[in-house]
Amino acid sequence: MALSLQSPPSPTLSASIHQKGRWKTLAAGFSVSPLPAVNFTLRRSIPRIYASSSSFSSPSSSSLEAGENNELDAVSAFSEIVPDTVVFDDFERFPPTAATVSSALLLGICGLPDTIFRNAVDMALADSSCAGLETTESRLSCFFNKAMVNVGGDLVKLVPGRVSTEVDARLAYDTNAILRKVHDLLRLYNEIDVPHDRLLFKIPATWQGIEAARLLESEGIQTHLTFVYSFAQAAAAAQAGASVIQIFVGRLRDWARNHSGDTEIEAAIKSGEDPGLALVRRSYNYIHKYGYKSKLMAAAVRNKQDLFSLLGVDYVIAPLKVLQSLKDSPAISDDEKYSFVRKLSPETATHYNFTNKELVKWDQLSLASAMGPASVELLSAGVEGYANQAKRVEELFGKIWPPPNV
Repeated sequence: MALSLQSPPSPTLSASIHQKGRWKTLAAGFSVSPLPAVNFTLRRSIPRIYASSSSFSSPSSSSLEAGENNELDAVSAFSEIVPDTVVFDDFERFPPTAATVSSALLLGICGLPDTIFRNAVDMALADSSCAGLETTESRLSCFFNKAMVNVGGDLVKLVPGRVSTEVDARLAYDTNAILRKVHDLLRLYNEIDVPHDRLLFKIPATWQGIEAARLLESEGIQTHLTFVYSFAQAAAAAQAGASVIQIFVGRLRDWARNHSGDTEIEAAIKSGEDPGLALVRRSYNYIHKYGYKSKLMAAAVRNKQDLFSLLGVDYVIAPLKVLQSLKDSPAISDDEKYSFVRKLSPETATHYNFTNKELVKWDQLSLASAMGPASVELLSAGVEGYANQAKRVEELFGKIWPPPNV
């Protein structure tokens, strides 16, 4: 792939990324429609990291088929494997399937003025409709929305899957505010002709966020619920019809190592299971046994053992070091720990048993009662972290606006 990180001389995005790039973008992967025509090519010797077509057809029970000569090829027959971070130097090794545009991404862009995305931010800060707003708060919010959408529009041209747009986490406990924000962002995407089916909107899985997802999905707007750390959240998100539900495997494990008193985590440990992996398994089986449309994403996967334990889950976000290890390892292995056997499937989900307490129709009260200290603390920390990043973006925009030569 011949790509360049230098900003193009015109507002048109250049799809060239240079090997000297050092900057990272956060990614989350969701395969749907085919890649629009853009000016770059892929060497076919470099494997794309896909599980299957957008229809998510069921892979075979064994991945050791012709042409699958390394572990990355093998595991990709079961789940869509997505790089946790997309480093521009690594586009050739691990071409991204999809992306997330976030406040963290905007901060990174502003810190590296020669990236191909800097023009998208500068154009947002030069927007006359935002500049003409009366209050500083409304002006900075407008710039923030424009920058997110401009970068998201550029990412749509670079990846074949969907682009997830982070919804301001400061709104995480206000359903109506989330709805207004998503509608504002979608209106801006319409102005730059980005199809709705290429978009997801990433919302924290508070009760208010889950309710917002339900209402948005009823309008045909695809949602991505994040910071899911309990079965109650996952089940409520599935009942709401969220398109993607994201569970952070490693963060639950980290919490369990340093805390106690969460009955859901203690039940998993008592049965000999890792709490993060156990939550993914229960959530996957619930979604598939009862016919919910949601796709499940396992994030914060720390090692190959985590990944092999979740083969069959819809999406796995894996660190680059894990992906490189998979790519460097032959698919045929005598190590049973790393055997290529599908662990999760719609068929096996039908045999999983749930208690009556788990099969309730979730509402705000039942969700609050069911969430243990781990999910409460981790959800709160995630929301706070995202909110602080959004605030930092607006503060930075206030310092650099208006941009030079505008």
